[in-house]
Amino acid sequence: QVQLVESGGGLVQAGGSLRLSCAASTRTFNKYTMGWFRQAPGKERDFVAAISLAGLRTHYADSVKGRFTISRDDAKNTVYLQMNSLKPEDTAVYYCAADLSTSLAERPDEYDFWGQGTQVTVSS
Repeated sequence: QVQLVESGGGLVQAGGSLRLSCAASTRTFNKYTMGWFRQAPGKERDFVAAISLAGLRTHYADSVKGRFTISRDDAKNTVYLQMNSLKPEDTAVYYCAADLSTSLAERPDEYDFWGQGTQVTVSS
């Protein structure tokens, strides 16, 4: 079992930046593909970004490409999401997830473990 704890959410004005962190409670963090998803009220959980083992590959949703950057620090068992040029439509609960496969999956059901989420609110 892997526990994931997100942090770094908050309220920010449009155009601002936030950095989300997700700490994992596992000694085998380096064996997991990691992903970020978000869910706005009344909407489905959407893919945001994913990063492969050792950070060799990344994949982004079109809506965040060029604004968000996913990274990982295996020594700290942590994955990050740097979010720049935030827009009101980025407002959502952001979740990190861990996947034992090596694919940079976009479907939530392909991930094995989930955090509880952190709220990001972008005001206009």
